[in-house]
Amino acid sequence: MKLKHLLIALSLFVTAGYTQAQTPDARGYIVAVGQQAPADFELVLNNGTKTTLKQLRGKVVVLQFTASWCVVCRKEMPHLEAELWKTYQNKNVVLIGVDRDEPLATVNKFQKEMQITYPLALDPGADIFGRFADKKSGVTRNVVIDQTGKIVYLTRLYDEQEFANMLKTIDALVNTKTAAIN
Repeated sequence: MKLKHLLIALSLFVTAGYTQAQTPDARGYIVAVGQQAPADFELVLNNGTKTTLKQLRGKVVVLQFTASWCVVCRKEMPHLEAELWKTYQNKNVVLIGVDRDEPLATVNKFQKEMQITYPLALDPGADIFGRFADKKSGVTRNVVIDQTGKIVYLTRLYDEQEFANMLKTIDALVNTKTAAIN
């Protein structure tokens, strides 16, 4: 009988811990800075190539959650292109726009309209999005992941100061890695 109660208590404890980990914060995130990024998914890019976060280890990775219908995403994307992608694409930084639940033709049209050169990934059913944020919460968010796979910065919506701080974080990661190599 004691074993049965112990198993029930353990089950409740594990379930409560899982639920707690999945409770979104005020901005809709279910992950936090300092945690290892979920890496058990494949990113299918709009050019047909595939990658995973595990394959991108050793690089700084920025996942930009976006959608063609998102006005704030459209406001942020030129800044991502000019200030992040063009500046850091040859410095061991990968930027991937993860397009929420839209078909390939829409994603390709969106990329062309926005005149961005960084890759977009398809996210059918918002499954990738759901590993980082509550699916009921909105897009226009960036997740910065360091070279070891740890989440180091999270943004929500487009705020100029938050965006500038994200760039400083990326710059520090790039320069720390460069300094360690030299």
